[in-house]
Amino acid sequence: MARAIMIQGTGSNVGKSMIVAGLARAYTRRGLAVRPFKPQNMSNNAAVTVDGGEIGRAQALQAKAAGIAPHTDMNPVLLKPQSSTGAQIIVQGQVYGQQDARDFGAAKDRLMPFVLESFHRLAEGCDLILVEGAGSPAETNLRARDIANMGFARAADVPVVLMGDIDRGGVIAQIVGTQAVLDDADRDLIKAFTINKFRGDARLFDEGRDDTCARTGWPCLGVVPWFDGAGRLPAEDVADLPARARSGGTGLTVVVPQLPRISNFDDLDPLAAEPNVNVIIASQGAPLPVEADVILLGGSKSTLSDLAALRAEGWDIDIAAHVRRGGHVLGLCGGYQILGNSIADPEGIEGPPGAAAGLGHLDVETVLHPRKTLALSHGTHLESGTALSGYEIHMGDTQGPDCAYPWLDIGGTPTGATAKNGQIQGCYLHGIFSSDAFRAAWLAQFGQTSQTTYDIQVEATLDDLADHLETHLDLDALLALAQPPVLRA
Repeated sequence: MARAIMIQGTGSNVGKSMIVAGLARAYTRRGLAVRPFKPQNMSNNAAVTVDGGEIGRAQALQAKAAGIAPHTDMNPVLLKPQSSTGAQIIVQGQVYGQQDARDFGAAKDRLMPFVLESFHRLAEGCDLILVEGAGSPAETNLRARDIANMGFARAADVPVVLMGDIDRGGVIAQIVGTQAVLDDADRDLIKAFTINKFRGDARLFDEGRDDTCARTGWPCLGVVPWFDGAGRLPAEDVADLPARARSGGTGLTVVVPQLPRISNFDDLDPLAAEPNVNVIIASQGAPLPVEADVILLGGSKSTLSDLAALRAEGWDIDIAAHVRRGGHVLGLCGGYQILGNSIADPEGIEGPPGAAAGLGHLDVETVLHPRKTLALSHGTHLESGTALSGYEIHMGDTQGPDCAYPWLDIGGTPTGATAKNGQIQGCYLHGIFSSDAFRAAWLAQFGQTSQTTYDIQVEATLDDLADHLETHLDLDALLALAQPPVLRA
């Protein structure tokens, strides 16, 4: 029978996703059939699954670490923020509806059965389920209808290991404070704690570790040093985006405007991994750097809103100047839509019904509609003939004269658009730069040579991460804490 253990954190971005990926690789190497699971995630960085749905990018990476294809049951509830107060809700891979934050609490009662259903299906075909929490269990205002942390752990009787982040400071208070605000039943589910992101000599924290053990009564499974390879793994949190950039060297300079609802930004990771490519993330409040060779407009969860934000920054003027200087622009998904003449939302998919003029660099028009396109795709780069693969995840269709100049062939269908000046291109396909042959051909257009085999690098980094955890965590003790969950009908 499958056993399960849950990794919860004292807050967001403490490293839960990366640690679960490392554990998945470590236990898979020990011969166990491992499945990752996150009851509820919030991210605009999503992956398309083999069963035709979408899940958080972190769970797709964890599945890769376990040597299996991602499945919608690994992340049954995904929240994709569209505004400061609202999100699209994805349930078991498909659009469930839109929800304001103030109303989402009531909706959680309806979502827990889907969460448990997915969890139970995963448990039928594996040895170990590694469950990842979301945020912190200490958010007492969210506990009543919680499905992401202790609410799920209690419903499925899954033991918990609590992880703190020493890099942000106050880790003793993080762990002791979390224990202090939990009720007795939740507290009893926590069996141990661990510390993540330690820099320097870990022996310097021995007294702090022992004090935390004494105050909580929980054993410590280890103090994990900072993992330098984290930046070589696909990012999920937009907060990690600026850290992925690299500039200051010679080679191709790719500038990416960081729009408020940027999504699927792991498109950038294979480019940033190339030693001769400088990826610069342009933050709000600053002009786009004039040294850009290519401006890349990435995906967006709210295209009309991000288009308005781009104009408010004056970046539309910067892009126009870049094009006049002979620079290139590439739009992926939402960025493709923004580069066109217009974007219409007649049914109010992203908010109130309306339309807006695009940047006009591609002679195409986009109409948004409720049907969401989710597809894993394989094709060819028409100019070079190289193979590529990727995924589509968008709402809307784009048509116009520049579509007569496609630059990709997907399943026998020409797709994408190219401006007549040859400087502007766009398409709906995400993930194309992960294909080594295509990335090499694309870089060659700018006189650069690819020096990276991206997937091999990711696999090697997952192995390094597993080695790191084998060294610094007591994985035997952690595995011994895992228990068969309660599989209620």
